[in-house]
Amino acid sequence: MSSRLVALVGLVVLTVSACGQGAAGQAPVPSVETVRTGASVAGTVPPAVLDPCALLGPEDRSTAGLNVLGVAKEINGARACDWTVPATFGVTITVDERNGLKDLEVARKTATKTKVGGRDALKVADKKAADGTCAVLLGMGEKASVQIDVSNTNFTDTPLACERATTVAGLAEPKLP
Repeated sequence: MSSRLVALVGLVVLTVSACGQGAAGQAPVPSVETVRTGASVAGTVPPAVLDPCALLGPEDRSTAGLNVLGVAKEINGARACDWTVPATFGVTITVDERNGLKDLEVARKTATKTKVGGRDALKVADKKAADGTCAVLLGMGEKASVQIDVSNTNFTDTPLACERATTVAGLAEPKLP
């Protein structure tokens, strides 16, 4: 996985407020979009036992353009799974059991409110930086979230990174509690 994606994931995880306070004084971002998802999976599990690598089955990986298996890892105490398609792009899904969307501090200028399968979400990308990275952060109740980070290997084409992150979010969302 590229160091830029690791830095983006680290930035998202590190920007979480230690006291559980949201980004004070930040006005809501006005733009909203909706992402359609497939059928829900029966018998979802609570966040504490949710395996991020299980959020993308073989068909999901194929749809997302991931021809590799995920590698389990931990990022700042949160369970994560990393898929790296050599010379193309990488995806990391992180399950954060301690911080809901309102607890995550993201720069207002880089975040867009969205919905994924009816679930509140944020799409985070710095279009000015045009660094080929994008994240979709899915709310999972008040105190948990799932973060999908995508980084293009050549660190260009941020819109493509956001398209990939949105696709993965749409595939993973039905499996969330």
